[in-house]
Amino acid sequence: MNAVAESEREAGVTAMLDTLLGSSGSCAHPYVRSPELLSGPDAARNLADAVHYLCVLHGRLPSVIDLAAAKAGTLSSHPWLDEAARGFALERTYLTRLVVTVGPLPSTPGQSECEAAVVSQHHALEMLARSERTGCALGAAIGLTLDWAAVRPMLDVAADRFGLERMTCLLPATRDTYAFASAVATTAGIERAVRFGVEQILLQHGGLWSLLESREHARRG
Repeated sequence: MNAVAESEREAGVTAMLDTLLGSSGSCAHPYVRSPELLSGPDAARNLADAVHYLCVLHGRLPSVIDLAAAKAGTLSSHPWLDEAARGFALERTYLTRLVVTVGPLPSTPGQSECEAAVVSQHHALEMLARSERTGCALGAAIGLTLDWAAVRPMLDVAADRFGLERMTCLLPATRDTYAFASAVATTAGIERAVRFGVEQILLQHGGLWSLLESREHARRG
């Protein structure tokens, strides 16, 4: 592939990721930046709720990134994967500390159904990250890393609210993640698989935010 074609392919992958994040990422969900979650009179309860359920979704080992690395083939030694895995291990530590700090899960109607729904989401992500389809698992890892940029500010707000020291996020920079995605998506078929992996991560995150929003409404009602 000549330099012009390579540059066009990389630009296409970047544009695809930008479009997905802008339309379906956590940054696009209204609850993520809502006063109800971040600063309102019930924000403490709502933040605690979000922290607990994010921990159910992503706080267990192995992570989506760990599982995807096992499916990376020739890319298994790529520096991005090591940086992402180490960075997300620290994010799990942050989540765990926050869960302890924020206290018990807020009492909410339909508690058992909500718990089952998020456990089901976790299983869905685990299956995605174990996919044998080339590019799918790595797409999930890429999607998680990129979308976490919209999730992380909420964790920092929770840390400030409950008196926990913030932790520095050491996940790969967005530009490095885009570069890795381009390195993965070397064919149209693999690019479609990467896209699917990213889409599924964003779908599950969007479902979680909607669940948390409905729980906030239930506590108010």
